[in-house]
Amino acid sequence: MSQHVHRPAGYRRAPLISALRYLALVVAAALFLVPFYLLLRNGLATEAEIAAPDWKFFPDTVHWENFAELFSDPSVPLLASMGNSVLVSVLQTIGQLLLCGLAGYGLARIPYRHAGKVFYAIVATLMIPAAVTFVPSFVVVSSLGWLSDLRGLVIPGLFSGFTAFLFRQYFLAFPKELEEAARIDGLGHWGTFWRIVVPNSGNFIAALAVISFIGSWNAFLWPLVIAQDQSSWTVQVALSSFLTAQNLNVHQLFLAAAVSILPLVIVFVTLQRFLVRGVAETGIKG
Repeated sequence: MSQHVHRPAGYRRAPLISALRYLALVVAAALFLVPFYLLLRNGLATEAEIAAPDWKFFPDTVHWENFAELFSDPSVPLLASMGNSVLVSVLQTIGQLLLCGLAGYGLARIPYRHAGKVFYAIVATLMIPAAVTFVPSFVVVSSLGWLSDLRGLVIPGLFSGFTAFLFRQYFLAFPKELEEAARIDGLGHWGTFWRIVVPNSGNFIAALAVISFIGSWNAFLWPLVIAQDQSSWTVQVALSSFLTAQNLNVHQLFLAAAVSILPLVIVFVTLQRFLVRGVAETGIKG
């Protein structure tokens, strides 16, 4: 005698819903990859093929020699500019993690009657438009003789009020039991921070490192003003030189843009799991 197996009402709909989700992900991924396709397609084409009225998925002849042309252009030191961007981004990221981490931990854990006032002062800086502080910052950097100098590019970006705010929010939610156990073992605030808090905050610190690195790499206006000499250009300043009132080199601009985002792609792909976990651990509900 056969038995009738009762299945839930949504049993048959489950595969359909799953297929729709995968379809939506495929469409979203395709849309996400369109800009990268355009960068490569136009970067490996000629000016005439880019401006042609008849669009082709890829040019009839792939011009690989555009790479050699790009890196041998004496007017745009792209490779040196990428090296400057790597140096500036790494130093600013390390500086922000160190200074903002210490500031955030101090505001969250060290008793101080003016801690609240200092925190609100830091938050208030987030409401000030960058254009307001741009000229005073430039005057200070210029008076110190840091124009076209690594110090002028790096030092003004070593502290971020937003990063300090995120660190404080994270440390407020950090388990106090671990810190109390460290104090029982004789560690002060400094030892507790370096031996207990930092080793147990790897995901969050890695997430902020990714955000800080990307923000520093993509900075344009400040390096454009400070880096007045070609030897101190960052990659964003070098990219802007392909498209000026005197120069219009579209295929090199596309190819240079594709090359310049490779470090960001590598950093993001390598640390994306830490980015998701770190954002989830900030303690900010949204």
